Amino acid sequence: MSESRPFKVFSGTNSRYLADRICHHLGCPLGNMIITHFADGEFAVSFEESIRGNDVFLIQSTFPKSDNLMELLLMIDAAKRASASQIIAVVPYFGWARQDRKDKPRVSIGAKLVADMLSVAGIDRLMTMDLHADQIQGFFDVPVDHLYGSLVQEEYIKNLHLDNLVIATPDVGGSKRAAHFAKKLGCDLVLCNKVRERANVVSSITIIGDVKDKNVVLVDDIVDTAGTITRAADAMTEAGARSVRAIASHCIMSDPASDRVQQSSLEEIIFTDSIPYTQKCAKVKQISVAEMFARAIRCNVENASVSEAFDF
Repeated sequence: MSESRPFKVFSGTNSRYLADRICHHLGCPLGNMIITHFADGEFAVSFEESIRGNDVFLIQSTFPKSDNLMELLLMIDAAKRASASQIIAVVPYFGWARQDRKDKPRVSIGAKLVADMLSVAGIDRLMTMDLHADQIQGFFDVPVDHLYGSLVQEEYIKNLHLDNLVIATPDVGGSKRAAHFAKKLGCDLVLCNKVRERANVVSSITIIGDVKDKNVVLVDDIVDTAGTITRAADAMTEAGARSVRAIASHCIMSDPASDRVQQSSLEEIIFTDSIPYTQKCAKVKQISVAEMFARAIRCNVENASVSEAFDF
């Protein structure tokens, strides 16, 4: 393995909790950076230490509100103007990813727009996790390290020691992700066919497969209003499932998601900590991906293979 290049890690405001954990696993301090806020809502970024000639890792998930994305763009611009050697955006949750194609006339492709903004701002590499659609990697003209939360989620499921385990997906769009889990865990796969009335409103769910007397784990990438995941869980229970859990990568959980989860037949819902969860729901748990990102950062600064460091 080659010698490590000098590097520093910095964080935006709302991903500081995760950046602290990543730095703990890296054995390095979190860099000193100040974000100054003005009365009208504008803010400015300032690195309070030299980053000249360093690989700079900027940790910031771009979940709503858009301030998180704007902070990241300003961090990138400031790092470029401060003569960083390489600028790596570490975006555990890549927001606007649900807008990845034209599914009807005269609509934006938000994921491509955000990719262009990050590239123009000056990133040399993107490190992210569980994109809503894998093809978003192709929106970038810089290297993308696409990590998978399943590396920590699978271990959690194994430690439950559930018999008659079945992996399920709340909609057919997540069948590839669910099939991966089912293969890794050596169990059957059940699909749900979801019909939407409009965005965030599900009109019907049909189960494709047998869940009677099974312990079901629903797998998804994001949970926003929790309408789909709770409807699917209730349908599984009505179909005779012994227990229903859910595991998802990104904890958006917009209102009234927490109430829906609490009142549903879900025993628990497990997220990664790519997004902070500040509400209260006894059924919501988070497992950390900090060590996984720390390993990926270490691979980058040592010019080691990321794919060989993880079981992709």
